[in-house]
Amino acid sequence: MNNTTVLDNVTNTTSIFQRYPGFTALFEEFSPTGTLAERVIPPVWYFVGFVGNPVSAVIWFGRRMRRNNSSAIYLGSLAVSDFVFLLLHLLYHLHTTWGYDIYNVDKGCEPFMFFFYIPQYLSVILVAAFTVERYTAVCHPFLKEKWCTVRRACILVILCVTFSTALASVQIYIWTYQPEYNACNLRSEAAAGGDKSLWAIWNWAVDIPILGVLPLVVLIFNALVLHEIIKLSKNGVITRQQGRGSGGNNTASTLTLLSVSFFLIITQIMATVVTNLQPAFPIGDVMLTDTQVRADPTWTRLFTYMDARKITDVISISHFACYFVIYFLTGKHFRREVFFLATCQGRLHFLDRLVAKTRKGERYSMVSSNGHTLATDTCTTAFTTTM
Repeated sequence: MNNTTVLDNVTNTTSIFQRYPGFTALFEEFSPTGTLAERVIPPVWYFVGFVGNPVSAVIWFGRRMRRNNSSAIYLGSLAVSDFVFLLLHLLYHLHTTWGYDIYNVDKGCEPFMFFFYIPQYLSVILVAAFTVERYTAVCHPFLKEKWCTVRRACILVILCVTFSTALASVQIYIWTYQPEYNACNLRSEAAAGGDKSLWAIWNWAVDIPILGVLPLVVLIFNALVLHEIIKLSKNGVITRQQGRGSGGNNTASTLTLLSVSFFLIITQIMATVVTNLQPAFPIGDVMLTDTQVRADPTWTRLFTYMDARKITDVISISHFACYFVIYFLTGKHFRREVFFLATCQGRLHFLDRLVAKTRKGERYSMVSSNGHTLATDTCTTAFTTTM
């Protein structure tokens, strides 16, 4: 009896972070559902993204696809950005899910969070830039020759990268390594002041508008593009274009538009909303025993939230990996380029027959012709969209 009493007293004076070194071990014990989702689902996205994004970049940056095609610059840049994000997310995953000390060291947390935020901002900003350009090309065709050019697209991509980097630089101050938790957490100075803290102000002024509101802006512009497509269809413009080429291209283009847009909107907004709920779920008393922690309402709410957040997070990062799948399923020209690469650019003759006849002599543009006359197939894909 005396031994049990002494043990209980020792346990009660031991911090939970001494019993569980870091949040990874803590959530593995008390929030197993989210941890299981983190260990099972992300490897699938890594496999798809580490293969699909480089292939997408090679195709969009290829001479044939980028020639007189400003949209290819955005799509190729997006593929590179998504690949970088998945690479950094793999490091994040190894730390938060498997407990490896990757960046949770002194002077390691700040630069990691800086680089980690750049592709997150850049991905959405590139989509918005490309969406506005596509809106201009479709709804204001007389401005297309001036604004929708390859040179202007290259300049805008550079500006988007610079802007995203500048925004992400603030994360160097917001985050810091806290050895007592063995984790990368908010800096106390950045979190001081509650709703008036630097982190809260930055969150409402930058993160929510870019990661939450901007996808809604994309939806609005896409709705305007769809409205214009429907109007042109009723006027017979698209029908006449299809009569000079393959009739199914406009349908595939519209499907790509809807698929990519809603994929971004659902995944990005879902992640933004859930992530920004975190301040409402603080940690409980760290001096409680495991039994008391399981019964404590503050800890229980936190663990329930973390389960929901982790499941949401692993689903939402899919848009960094799966655009290749959307391009392949809905884009005939993109699919032909994939087959062409699969045949080692025609060197595997037994597979080359799949694409040689359909690919020969074709040129492709999604938005801009830059004043050049394009083939008939190009006209019918004028409303293709992607992210």
